[in-house]
Amino acid sequence: MTSPIDFQGVFFWGFLVLFGIVMVLVSPSAKDEGGFFRGTDATGRPASAWALTMSIFISWIFAKSVTNAANLGAAYGIVGGLAYATYWLSIPFAGWVIYRLRTREGATGLVPFLVGKYGRLAALAFSAAILVRLYNEVWSNTAVVGGYYGDAGSVAFIAAALLFTAVVLLYSLKGGLRSSIFTDVIQAVVFVLFLALVLVWIVPTHGPAALLSEGRFALDAGADLLLVALLQVLSYPFHDPVLTDRGFITREKTMLRAFVVAGVLGFFAILAFSLVGVHARLEGIAAAGNAPAQVARAMGVAGFFAMSVVMISSAASTLDSTFTSLSKSVAHELPLLAGRTPGERAIRNGVLTMIAFALLGNLPMIAGADILKATTLSGTMVIGLAPVFLLSRWVDHSPAAFHLSFWTGMTLGVLLAAGAIPASWAIGSGKYGLLLGTNLYGLALCTAGFLLPLALGQGRGTATVSRA
Repeated sequence: MTSPIDFQGVFFWGFLVLFGIVMVLVSPSAKDEGGFFRGTDATGRPASAWALTMSIFISWIFAKSVTNAANLGAAYGIVGGLAYATYWLSIPFAGWVIYRLRTREGATGLVPFLVGKYGRLAALAFSAAILVRLYNEVWSNTAVVGGYYGDAGSVAFIAAALLFTAVVLLYSLKGGLRSSIFTDVIQAVVFVLFLALVLVWIVPTHGPAALLSEGRFALDAGADLLLVALLQVLSYPFHDPVLTDRGFITREKTMLRAFVVAGVLGFFAILAFSLVGVHARLEGIAAAGNAPAQVARAMGVAGFFAMSVVMISSAASTLDSTFTSLSKSVAHELPLLAGRTPGERAIRNGVLTMIAFALLGNLPMIAGADILKATTLSGTMVIGLAPVFLLSRWVDHSPAAFHLSFWTGMTLGVLLAAGAIPASWAIGSGKYGLLLGTNLYGLALCTAGFLLPLALGQGRGTATVSRA
């Protein structure tokens, strides 16, 4: 009998080539900066509420995220899936914060807001963190797709990931954010349909009751990561322009509704996909760092193909959004920080940025980096953004407040990555105990740092912000 691996090349390459052709043909082109950087149509109209909701929903269903959710489900049962799904509460929370920034403080974007409230150096530091985040999104998502064609580091793995990158790059270059939002709607429909097929395969095996009751709520059984997620919700979404860029392209109330609905849908989609990992746990299937792929191989050719489609559609939506956010950050926002207008070459510079990050962004994938670290460590590094945005109403103009908070978080994140945080900071004996302690104590330190200049009478009050 022919194994799923024998058919893998046919299904993967065939679907990927067809996927690429369809996306390039149907994606609209952008003729001006409004379409390329802000997603407006040819008449200047912003994206509809429905399109924005679907775009936010699928753009945050990263391929690495559904893989992580399944891996955590395999490790901790439903508690692991719930822990990872909690990150999706970031979406409605970010929508609420952006709504407040727009309606109460006149913000037109996070970077202009930071310039007016905390100074250009603060905005530059924030932009640098964004670029690191977006860089991580490239390799961590292409690596997941590559995992459905070969083992990590193999020629097939790398070739599949690079071909996938090229396909997404082609239609991203065509229309920027406009094509990204348009294709997101298609990819969202494809993702939901094939996720439903996967669940139809696995849920009847053990039944919903067994899947939803597997695991236990304890710090050493995944609850520590759940608490980490709840803490990082306060800061994590603000360093993701894939999300925040969409917070400024439609009317405030339309945006808020889209963020709330997309967040709720995303939460349940991730929780549902974690059942793939719970299924693997009950079946005794070794996750081997990629529970969905291992379960898919046990499902036969059709099941493997369905899982591949889920990953390709989710990874594509994230990657095209990543490319468009990178182009806006480098070609549109960095010139503003330097005191220059983007100029007529903004789109060209945005295109060159996409190409550069498509090439350089896959280097960690080739080197075999751990995709979970792309979320948890970067989330720790930006815990200092929580007071920066949540307490901004109490600030007139205080660069010191930003830097004391932001760099405290960055330092703790680097120390955690280097293994230099003392074990005494751990809360509980679980795998994520030290991560939990670092985030809890770190958030307290960042908040104290932010409030220190205000306690000394520096930068108190409320001010309007730059509309650069």
